[in-house]
Amino acid sequence: MITILAWLMVCVFMFLVIRKKLTPFSALILIPIGFTLIGSFLGLYSAQVTETKEIADPTLLDQILIIGDWTLEGVKQVSTTGIMLLFAILYFSIMLNAGLFDPVTKKMIQFAKGDPVRVLIATSIISAAVSLNGDGTTTTLIVCTAFIPIYKKLGLKMMNLGVLLILMNTIMNLLPWGGPTARVISVLNLNEQEILRVLVPGMSVSIIYMLSVAYYLGIKERKRIGVQKLTNEEIDLLISCKDENVIALKKPQYVWFNAILTIAVVIMLVKGTFPSVFLFLVGTALALVINYHSLKEQKQRIQDNAGDAVQVVILVLGAGIFMGLFTGTGMANGLALSLTNIIPASLGRFWGLIVAILSAPGTFFLSNDAFYYGVLPVLAETGAKYGYTTLEIGTASLLGQAFHLLSPLVAFIYLLLNLTGLEMGEWQKESGKWAVGVFIIFIAMAAITNSVPLFK
Repeated sequence: MITILAWLMVCVFMFLVIRKKLTPFSALILIPIGFTLIGSFLGLYSAQVTETKEIADPTLLDQILIIGDWTLEGVKQVSTTGIMLLFAILYFSIMLNAGLFDPVTKKMIQFAKGDPVRVLIATSIISAAVSLNGDGTTTTLIVCTAFIPIYKKLGLKMMNLGVLLILMNTIMNLLPWGGPTARVISVLNLNEQEILRVLVPGMSVSIIYMLSVAYYLGIKERKRIGVQKLTNEEIDLLISCKDENVIALKKPQYVWFNAILTIAVVIMLVKGTFPSVFLFLVGTALALVINYHSLKEQKQRIQDNAGDAVQVVILVLGAGIFMGLFTGTGMANGLALSLTNIIPASLGRFWGLIVAILSAPGTFFLSNDAFYYGVLPVLAETGAKYGYTTLEIGTASLLGQAFHLLSPLVAFIYLLLNLTGLEMGEWQKESGKWAVGVFIIFIAMAAITNSVPLFK
């Protein structure tokens, strides 16, 4: 009965999220509580109540009250991750406000001049740098604002901008404060520094691969339109900002401090020198105090940037409640056992590779919420039966992200398509061609580093 209840809960959850009948946050809380209550009325939790509460003959009330304990335990498990994500997003948003990446953008555009090869390489580098804040909308706005005038001035194909931006953002989106990795960390209760270390090799090689793609596409463009020379006045006109509110937030006098602080935070994060919560909490406080001296400015920066951060954090806390109930009731074990019985034992040793391959269509046709909150727990529980750790399965589930941002379910791609004037089908086809390379690199590097064994 527990297994049937578990399958029903996952299916209902995915249906409501995919059909947008409930927000992911509401679904993460209301659906598991509803199905857990059904289990309480069916008397399915007597053993759990007896074990944890030491009550010999649990009543219906006892089986209802224990739901509070399970939800609290789930929230405790993800609380550190939620705090880390809150301050990581605030930190990079403040750095964007202060103009940390402006000198890099300006230098890249000046470096590019009128050479298509340099323009496309600059597009890739800026897309990767701005994607550090983990928000696709911000990346799209900044990169498109900076480069669309140049592409139009030189007569470059706007498709190249759309492809390079989305795939660089795809790679950088695997950082722990990005959407998919944050979900995996919260669902499987992983250490963010540990998963970052296993993802970095694949991300690094993929960035080199995309820079090579940019060079190849740039060579094609150079042959098509040649090299044009832009004067310094034309370049200054292209990169000048006219929004007075945005200009007022820029702090060019502190750019070196911001750069050194950001580099130090990232290095210590990767090396595990300090807990990530500590690094981003201190980093955010320093970024605010150094860049914005008045209390009014500091409060305004938090207020303006809090929206994106809160959206992520409440999802993490919701996932904690979902997993607390999913695990506490025994549904997770029931689902995993049933899935293990369905899949031939001979394929069990290839479970890491199976999860990696499933994650490609899974994250394309489903939202990240539906896949990571609804499907991943089942895949992880099943993988445990075959000797795979939660870190290995969590890493494998992220490899299919190479294709996720090409999905029509991703909201900010419509902003990208609108700004660039691209048609979705053609853009998906062209981006997908190069995304295959990213996917292969992800799997190959995971296998080479043994972060996801192809078989056991």
